[in-house]
Amino acid sequence: METTQTLISSPIGVLAVLCAVAAFFFLLAQVSEAKLFNYVPPLLFIYATPVFLNNFDVIPSKSIIYTGLSQYALPVFIVLMLIKVNVPAVVRVMGKGVLVMLMGTAGVVVGGVVAYLIVHGWLSDDAWKGFGALAGSWIGGTANMLATKEMLGASEAQLGLAVIADNVIYIVWLPLLLMSRDFAEKFNKWARVPADRLAAMDAAADIHAEEDTAPTMPEYLFLAAVVFGVAAIGHALAPGLARWIAETSPDAAGIFSETTTRILLVTTLALILSTTAASKLPNATAIGTALVYIFVAGMGARASVAGLAEAPAFVLGAFIWIFIHGLFCLAGAWIFRVDVHSVAIASAANIGAAASAPIVAAHHRPNLVPASILMALLGYALGNYLAPMTGQLARIAAGQ
Repeated sequence: METTQTLISSPIGVLAVLCAVAAFFFLLAQVSEAKLFNYVPPLLFIYATPVFLNNFDVIPSKSIIYTGLSQYALPVFIVLMLIKVNVPAVVRVMGKGVLVMLMGTAGVVVGGVVAYLIVHGWLSDDAWKGFGALAGSWIGGTANMLATKEMLGASEAQLGLAVIADNVIYIVWLPLLLMSRDFAEKFNKWARVPADRLAAMDAAADIHAEEDTAPTMPEYLFLAAVVFGVAAIGHALAPGLARWIAETSPDAAGIFSETTTRILLVTTLALILSTTAASKLPNATAIGTALVYIFVAGMGARASVAGLAEAPAFVLGAFIWIFIHGLFCLAGAWIFRVDVHSVAIASAANIGAAASAPIVAAHHRPNLVPASILMALLGYALGNYLAPMTGQLARIAAGQ
């Protein structure tokens, strides 16, 4: 059997390796303070390292741990990420900047379809699933990419292409968002930004500023009860709801699989909880993000280096895609008369999510860092709905 041929085959050993890989690259980034990690995030290394460990028979390509991550860790980190969404707060601080972000999100959906139509001839027939996964990353973040991968049933090869394209574009796009600050005066004049917009935004940010408090043991128990409870409800209701959809609307059966239904259920329940006291539970986002990176390592462990021949065409499509996203952001800035700082943060909240939006905010206007995180979480809220839709629209448009 395959597991006997690997250096580490026990489930606990495999899980330990995945955790160690994820922890190592964040430790390396902190200790070395290398600027490399500002432009090539740890995510790429966390995904790529298990790929090589798998292909060199250090860890297996199949393990109960990988199945457990998909079945149980995925809904858990979705709830953890989404119960902190605070739409009223981000609207109060960013104002019409939220509308620019939504324009950027529309640009991701439209751009994904257009780019796929242009390059799909050089890609495999299931590449629309990879585009859907990448749309998840660009609408909300890595958690959405992983959720969309599961919903669409994308192969490990397609996820690998999405990760590669995501990081190549990130290396180019992040510096552009940072450099845009130097053109603030000219940009704001072109966008006809009201003179009092920046002052009003700063005032709202100061009002919203909150002090962090140390979590208590009961709060962790409350958080565990909420998170596992929502995940359990999703697991319990998804099979019956998926069957009902298949019976009442056979055409939708291929879209709303049991996995898709479960993830959408969990997403919706978590968003409802974000309007309750559950949103005050501490450290949910940090714990959820940690699970995301372990999940990414698990995805890498299942991947193969085969299929990377499609990478050039896939990345070309991603460049076309990001150009369309940028045009939508510029159109939003002009229509809603929004400053360059808000536009850069809005785009980062889409393309780089919670990992990049604070970096861009700190460079442009440090007092907007908390709002940038909230804006990125708003993207998380949208991603599980819009990303699979983007993939399906790309498939339909290409006649597949």
